[in-house]
Amino acid sequence: MKKICVFCGSSFGKNGKYIDDVRLLGKTLAACDIELIYGGGNVGLMGELARSVLEQGGKVTGIIPKKIYENVNHVELTNLIVVEHMHDRKAKMYELADAFIALPGGIGTLEELAEVMTWQQIGYHSKPVALFNMHGYYDGFMQLLSNMEEEGFLKKQYIENLVINDEPVSLLKQLGEKEISKMNKWQMNE
Repeated sequence: MKKICVFCGSSFGKNGKYIDDVRLLGKTLAACDIELIYGGGNVGLMGELARSVLEQGGKVTGIIPKKIYENVNHVELTNLIVVEHMHDRKAKMYELADAFIALPGGIGTLEELAEVMTWQQIGYHSKPVALFNMHGYYDGFMQLLSNMEEEGFLKKQYIENLVINDEPVSLLKQLGEKEISKMNKWQMNE
């Protein structure tokens, strides 16, 4: 793994410990010589993560829509790619990344996570997807996925494909070891 795309909030949330954990992830990415691919934002957990990677001498590529780029301040990144629309942003992030990690965030983070999980399920990519479950942030999401499986809307293997950890070094190690099944992704009901 050379590049990991991280989805996370453009705010800090209520728990100040999120900031510490995000900074630790940034340091860990830099120490492992893994380039951060992210949405290009300067604020919240996104900005904190980018700054943390850069402070440790790591590489950061941000992909930001033109509309946002024109209205916000920026972190001096290794590489900043300005695209036309949000769809272009996500497509570019997905293209560049070798794996994905979701951190705490809001609707945008959830939407990006759901999309890469869906793309994995139907075979658009076979890159591993992880939840950095700091302070149990994704426990409720995992309960929802479990309910989807119990109700017959999601196969268990797609839940099992997720890497879930609350410690950055272990999370990255698990991501590096994860192999996604090459089964026929369209056989959802077997």
